[in-house]
Amino acid sequence: MRKKLLITELGRCSNAEFKSKPKRPFIIILDNVRSKHNVGSAFRTGDAFAVEHLALCGITGTPPDAEIHKTALGAEDALSWSYHPDTLAYVQTLKEQGYTILAVEQTHNSKKLPDFHPEAHQKYAFIFGNEVKGVQQSVIDICHDCLEIPQEGTKHSLNVSVSIGIVLWQALQAK
Repeated sequence: MRKKLLITELGRCSNAEFKSKPKRPFIIILDNVRSKHNVGSAFRTGDAFAVEHLALCGITGTPPDAEIHKTALGAEDALSWSYHPDTLAYVQTLKEQGYTILAVEQTHNSKKLPDFHPEAHQKYAFIFGNEVKGVQQSVIDICHDCLEIPQEGTKHSLNVSVSIGIVLWQALQAK
């Protein structure tokens, strides 16, 4: 029988336990993301995949915020996060710290996501851009590479929160 698990049967850790457990060496960077619901979803997805950190840059909203909380469902209290007014400066700092910087963007010569094979023990920062304009060109210019999610429909992009889930899932499958 396939009986749905009760919330008490899921065995989820507390915020304190989550904060102390090992994380995947992934940073999610939101570059000028407008929708606070997308920000909340990034928190929740980052929590689900136990990423190291979420960086909110530019006009991206920050907690505490009722709209972010509505989608994050408290993940904003567990996941490590920071705010940076300048995406480019923050990305440059991560690059100097040895992170491989990957913009999730459609560019000339972007790497198709299924062809991305993360190296063991390497730290990665994945940049997700504004819902209309995408990742800033100046930020793309300093990235190590760009990842593109293959699409076959009539639209040229996916919602940023959906893209975060797809990229993190693929990165974990490829390891």
